[in-house]
Amino acid sequence: MRPLTEPETKTVFAKLANYCSDLKTLIAPLDDGDRYVLRLNHSRVYYVRLSIANMATSVARDQLLSLGTCLGKLTKTGKFRLHITALPILAEHARHKIWVKENGAQPFLYGSNVVKAHVGRWSEDCPEHSGVVVFSMADIPLGFGVTARSTAEARRLDPTGVVCFRQADCGEYLRDEDTLFAG
Repeated sequence: MRPLTEPETKTVFAKLANYCSDLKTLIAPLDDGDRYVLRLNHSRVYYVRLSIANMATSVARDQLLSLGTCLGKLTKTGKFRLHITALPILAEHARHKIWVKENGAQPFLYGSNVVKAHVGRWSEDCPEHSGVVVFSMADIPLGFGVTARSTAEARRLDPTGVVCFRQADCGEYLRDEDTLFAG
Protein backbone atom coordinates (compact mmCIF):
# COMPACT_ATOMS: atom_id res chain seq x y z
CA MET A 1 0.00 0.00 0.00
CA ARG A 2 1.50 3.30 -1.08
CA PRO A 3 0.45 6.94 -1.32
CA LEU A 4 -0.87 8.10 -4.69
CA THR A 5 1.45 9.94 -7.06
CA GLU A 6 0.62 13.49 -8.17
CA PRO A 7 -1.01 12.45 -11.51
CA GLU A 8 -2.98 9.67 -9.77
CA THR A 9 -4.20 12.09 -7.11
CA LYS A 10 -5.32 14.60 -9.75
CA THR A 11 -7.21 11.87 -11.61
CA VAL A 12 -8.98 10.64 -8.46
CA PHE A 13 -9.87 14.15 -7.26
CA ALA A 14 -11.12 15.15 -10.72
CA LYS A 15 -13.57 12.22 -10.65
CA LEU A 16 -14.62 12.90 -7.05
CA ALA A 17 -15.12 16.62 -7.80
CA ASN A 18 -17.84 15.65 -10.27
CA TYR A 19 -19.87 14.19 -7.38
CA CYS A 20 -18.74 15.99 -4.20
CA SER A 21 -19.34 19.59 -3.22
CA ASP A 22 -16.17 20.17 -1.18
CA LEU A 23 -13.15 17.90 -1.49
CA LYS A 24 -11.35 19.61 1.39
CA THR A 25 -13.76 18.04 3.86
CA LEU A 26 -12.71 14.58 2.65
CA ILE A 27 -9.12 15.00 3.82
CA ALA A 28 -9.52 17.69 6.50
CA PRO A 29 -8.11 16.92 9.96
CA LEU A 30 -10.57 15.26 12.32
CA ASP A 31 -11.34 16.32 15.88
CA ASP A 32 -8.90 13.77 17.31
CA GLY A 33 -6.00 15.09 15.19
CA ASP A 34 -6.13 12.22 12.70
CA ARG A 35 -7.09 12.65 9.03
CA TYR A 36 -8.13 10.57 6.04
CA VAL A 37 -5.70 9.75 3.23
CA LEU A 38 -5.82 7.99 -0.13
CA ARG A 39 -3.73 4.86 -0.58
CA LEU A 40 -3.17 2.58 -3.57
CA ASN A 41 -2.99 -1.22 -3.32
CA HIS A 42 -3.21 -3.53 -6.37
CA SER A 43 -4.63 -0.68 -8.56
CA ARG A 44 -7.43 -0.02 -6.02
CA VAL A 45 -7.68 3.37 -4.31
CA TYR A 46 -8.61 3.24 -0.63
CA TYR A 47 -9.90 6.00 1.66
CA VAL A 48 -8.48 5.30 5.11
CA ARG A 49 -7.47 7.02 8.33
CA LEU A 50 -3.78 7.91 8.43
CA SER A 51 -3.22 6.14 11.75
CA ILE A 52 -4.64 2.89 10.36
CA ALA A 53 -2.66 3.28 7.11
CA ASN A 54 0.52 3.67 9.16
CA MET A 55 -0.26 0.46 11.07
CA ALA A 56 -0.80 -1.37 7.78
CA THR A 57 2.82 -0.79 6.78
CA SER A 58 3.74 -3.73 9.02
CA VAL A 59 1.77 -6.08 6.71
CA ALA A 60 3.42 -7.30 3.50
CA ARG A 61 1.94 -5.79 0.32
CA ASP A 62 1.07 -9.13 -1.22
CA GLN A 63 -0.66 -10.22 2.01
CA LEU A 64 -2.74 -7.04 2.41
CA LEU A 65 -6.09 -7.45 0.63
CA SER A 66 -8.02 -4.35 1.67
CA LEU A 67 -7.88 -1.43 4.08
CA GLY A 68 -10.45 1.28 4.67
CA THR A 69 -13.07 2.07 2.04
CA CYS A 70 -12.37 1.17 -1.58
CA LEU A 71 -13.20 4.23 -3.71
CA GLY A 72 -12.45 2.66 -7.04
CA LYS A 73 -9.84 1.38 -9.42
CA LEU A 74 -7.14 3.04 -11.48
CA THR A 75 -7.16 1.50 -14.95
CA LYS A 76 -4.10 0.65 -16.99
CA THR A 77 -4.77 3.69 -19.19
CA GLY A 78 -4.59 6.00 -16.15
CA LYS A 79 -8.31 6.63 -15.73
CA PHE A 80 -10.18 6.24 -12.45
CA ARG A 81 -13.38 4.23 -12.17
CA LEU A 82 -15.54 4.68 -9.07
CA HIS A 83 -16.91 1.53 -7.43
CA ILE A 84 -20.19 1.13 -5.60
CA THR A 85 -18.15 0.78 -2.39
CA ALA A 86 -17.57 4.56 -2.57
CA LEU A 87 -21.29 5.26 -2.19
CA PRO A 88 -21.28 6.07 1.58
CA ILE A 89 -18.60 8.72 1.04
CA LEU A 90 -20.24 10.15 -2.08
CA ALA A 91 -23.66 10.25 -0.37
CA GLU A 92 -22.27 12.15 2.60
CA HIS A 93 -20.59 14.81 0.43
CA ALA A 94 -22.94 14.85 -2.59
CA ARG A 95 -23.42 18.08 -4.50
CA HIS A 96 -26.43 16.97 -6.57
CA LYS A 97 -29.04 14.39 -5.58
CA ILE A 98 -31.98 12.60 -7.15
CA TRP A 99 -34.67 10.88 -5.08
CA VAL A 100 -36.53 8.06 -6.81
CA LYS A 101 -40.04 6.85 -5.96
CA GLU A 102 -40.65 3.33 -4.69
CA ASN A 103 -41.67 2.15 -8.17
CA GLY A 104 -38.34 3.42 -9.56
CA ALA A 105 -36.00 2.03 -6.93
CA GLN A 106 -36.21 -1.59 -8.04
CA PRO A 107 -35.53 -0.94 -11.77
CA PHE A 108 -32.55 1.22 -10.75
CA LEU A 109 -31.20 -1.52 -8.47
CA TYR A 110 -31.52 -3.98 -11.35
CA GLY A 111 -29.22 -1.83 -13.49
CA SER A 112 -31.59 0.51 -15.36
CA ASN A 113 -31.23 4.23 -15.84
CA VAL A 114 -33.53 6.64 -13.99
CA VAL A 115 -36.48 7.88 -16.06
CA LYS A 116 -38.51 11.00 -15.33
CA ALA A 117 -41.58 9.05 -14.17
CA HIS A 118 -39.56 7.51 -11.34
CA VAL A 119 -38.12 10.77 -9.98
CA GLY A 120 -39.68 11.98 -6.74
CA ARG A 121 -37.54 15.11 -6.51
CA TRP A 122 -34.06 16.33 -7.45
CA SER A 123 -31.58 19.02 -6.54
CA GLU A 124 -32.17 22.44 -8.04
CA ASP A 125 -29.86 23.83 -10.74
CA CYS A 126 -28.31 20.47 -11.55
CA PRO A 127 -26.39 20.83 -14.86
CA GLU A 128 -26.25 18.27 -17.63
CA HIS A 129 -23.54 15.58 -17.40
CA SER A 130 -22.80 16.15 -13.71
CA GLY A 131 -22.49 13.45 -11.08
CA VAL A 132 -25.52 12.73 -8.89
CA VAL A 133 -26.19 10.39 -6.02
CA VAL A 134 -29.49 8.50 -6.28
CA PHE A 135 -31.50 8.16 -3.07
CA SER A 136 -34.77 6.45 -2.20
CA MET A 137 -37.55 8.67 -0.88
CA ALA A 138 -36.51 7.50 2.61
CA ASP A 139 -33.04 9.08 2.07
CA ILE A 140 -31.25 5.75 1.63
CA PRO A 141 -28.43 5.99 -0.94
CA LEU A 142 -29.03 3.49 -3.76
CA GLY A 143 -26.25 4.36 -6.19
CA PHE A 144 -24.84 7.11 -8.35
CA GLY A 145 -24.88 8.23 -11.95
CA VAL A 146 -24.56 11.10 -14.40
CA THR A 147 -27.40 13.42 -15.34
CA ALA A 148 -28.67 13.07 -18.90
CA ARG A 149 -30.35 16.49 -18.85
CA SER A 150 -30.24 19.59 -16.69
CA THR A 151 -33.00 20.04 -14.12
CA ALA A 152 -34.80 22.60 -16.29
CA GLU A 153 -34.67 20.38 -19.41
CA ALA A 154 -35.74 17.30 -17.43
CA ARG A 155 -38.95 18.98 -16.33
CA ARG A 156 -40.02 19.27 -19.99
CA LEU A 157 -39.27 15.62 -20.81
CA ASP A 158 -41.93 12.98 -21.35
CA PRO A 159 -42.31 10.40 -18.52
CA THR A 160 -40.16 7.79 -20.31
CA GLY A 161 -37.25 10.17 -20.89
CA VAL A 162 -33.97 9.28 -19.18
CA VAL A 163 -32.84 11.87 -16.60
CA CYS A 164 -29.89 9.97 -15.09
CA PHE A 165 -27.51 7.41 -16.56
CA ARG A 166 -26.65 4.75 -13.97
CA GLN A 167 -22.97 4.38 -13.12
CA ALA A 168 -23.27 2.07 -10.11
CA ASP A 169 -26.02 0.78 -7.82
CA CYS A 170 -26.28 -1.35 -4.68
CA GLY A 171 -27.51 -4.28 -6.77
CA GLU A 172 -23.92 -4.72 -7.96
CA TYR A 173 -23.08 -6.34 -4.64
CA LEU A 174 -25.23 -9.29 -5.75
CA ARG A 175 -24.84 -9.16 -9.54
CA ASP A 176 -21.05 -8.79 -9.51
CA GLU A 177 -20.12 -10.48 -6.25
CA ASP A 178 -17.61 -12.77 -8.00
CA THR A 179 -15.67 -9.94 -9.66
CA LEU A 180 -16.32 -6.85 -7.51
CA PHE A 181 -13.35 -7.36 -5.20
CA ALA A 182 -11.19 -9.49 -7.49
CA GLY A 183 -7.95 -8.06 -8.84
